[in-house]
Amino acid sequence: MQRQDQTGRLTCLTESTPGITTGRLPKEQIEANFGDLHPPLSPHEAAVAADRCYFCHDAPCVAACPTEIDIPLFIRQIQAGNPKGAARTILSQNILGGMCARVCPTETLCEADCVRNTAEERPVEIGRLQRFATDTLMAGNEHPFTRAAPTGRRVAVVGAGPAGLACAHRLAMHGHDVTIFEARDKPGGLNEFGIAAYKTVDGFAAREVDWLLQIGGITVRTGQRLGDGLTLEALLGSHDAVFLGVGLGGVHALGIPGEDLPGVRDAVDFIADLRQARDLSALPVGRDVVVIGGGMTAVDAAVQSKLLGAENVTIAYRRGREEMPASRYEQDLAASKGVRLMFNVRPTRILGDGAVQGVELEYTDTSGGRVEGTGEHVTLVADQVLKAIGQTLDGAPEGVEVTGGKIAVTGAGRTSRDRVWAGGDCVAGGEDLTVTAVTQGRDAAEDIHASLTA
Repeated sequence: MQRQDQTGRLTCLTESTPGITTGRLPKEQIEANFGDLHPPLSPHEAAVAADRCYFCHDAPCVAACPTEIDIPLFIRQIQAGNPKGAARTILSQNILGGMCARVCPTETLCEADCVRNTAEERPVEIGRLQRFATDTLMAGNEHPFTRAAPTGRRVAVVGAGPAGLACAHRLAMHGHDVTIFEARDKPGGLNEFGIAAYKTVDGFAAREVDWLLQIGGITVRTGQRLGDGLTLEALLGSHDAVFLGVGLGGVHALGIPGEDLPGVRDAVDFIADLRQARDLSALPVGRDVVVIGGGMTAVDAAVQSKLLGAENVTIAYRRGREEMPASRYEQDLAASKGVRLMFNVRPTRILGDGAVQGVELEYTDTSGGRVEGTGEHVTLVADQVLKAIGQTLDGAPEGVEVTGGKIAVTGAGRTSRDRVWAGGDCVAGGEDLTVTAVTQGRDAAEDIHASLTA
C-alpha cells in the first residue's frame, strides 16, 4: 500500500513501518485474516460429528456446562435430523446459545469432560454442533418461545449485555414488561464490543439481539447510564424490580512511570474500536505491540494486532503459563498467529519521549501465591502498549453492598437492597464468561418472577 508523505513522495506502508499507523497489510489480506475462526458445520459434517456422541446417562458434559444444557439430547436431535428441535433444547437453557457456541471456552468446560477424551483424546465437537443447531433455527428467523399473558408488572434491567439480555428475555416470557437501560449506543455488551472479531463474524452479535427481542415485551433505551441522570432510586420508584447487569466499566491502572504516554491504551477500548469499525484496514496499529495481561482480553487484543499487520506482538504476563487465565487453547492460538508469550514478567516502566518507545519488564518469582520481582530486567521495543490487566466496577449503585470491588449477591442474584438483583461480570464470584453471565441473568429472572407472583 502506498501513501504520500508530507513532501509528496510515495511511501510504502508495511508490517515494518514504525509507529502506529494504518494500512500495514492489503485490505483483502486483513479481511481474510478476520474470517470465521471456526467455520460452521455443513449438515453432513454435523451428522458425522453427532454420531460420535455416546449419549451418556448422567453425562459429565452437562454438569460442566454452566447453563446445564441437555447436551446428549440436543445432539441426538441433530442426529435424528431435527436441528430446530435441538436449538429449542439449547435455547430453553441458554437464550444466547448461538453466541456461546462461538465464544465459550468449550475446551475447558463441556468438551473437557467429554468421555470421548478417554477413548480417543478428542471430544465430541459440542460447540460446533450447538452452533449448527442455533444457526439453523435463526436462519429461518424463527423464535421458539411464546410470551405469557401480560402480568402488569414492570422490571428495569440496567445493562444490555449477556446477563441483562438473558434476564430480560426470561422475564418477558413470563409476561412481565421489561425496559432495558443501556449506556452505549447499541445493545449487546461485551458480545458486541469486547470479543475478538474473528469469533463472531457478519454482525452476529447484533443479529442475535434482534432475534432475542422478537419475544416481545422488551423495550431497549440506549444512552442511559446509571448514575448519569439515571438513578436506582428512580428506577425502583417506577418499576416493581430492578436487575443490574452493568458489567465492569473501569480499567485497572498499571501504576508505573510512562503509563500516560501516547501509544498506551486500554485493550478493551482497542477491541471495541475494532469491533465497530466498518473498514478494518483503516484501523491503526503499532509495528511493535506489547500487551500487558494474561486473560482472554489480552489474547484477543494481541491476536487481532497481529492480524491487522503488526510485525512483532508480545503478551507479557506476570505469572507462569499454568496460572495464565486464558486457556491453553487460546495461548496456542496466539502462538500460531505469531504472538510471542512471555511469562513471569511484569512492567516497571514504559519508555519514550513524547510517545511510547519501549517497555521495561522485571522478571518475577511466585512465592506463597504472591508475585515478587527478582531485580532482573529486560527491555522490549514497543510503539504501542495495550493494557489488559482486568476491569473494575465503575461506581457502586446507591445503597448496594459491594465486596472485593464487585456487587455482593446471595442466592439467585439478590443484592443487599430490596427489589434489586444483579448478575454478570459486575457481581462477586463471577467467571467473566458469557455463558456464566447468561446463567446468572436467567436465574435472577426466575427469582424475580417468583417474588413478583408470590
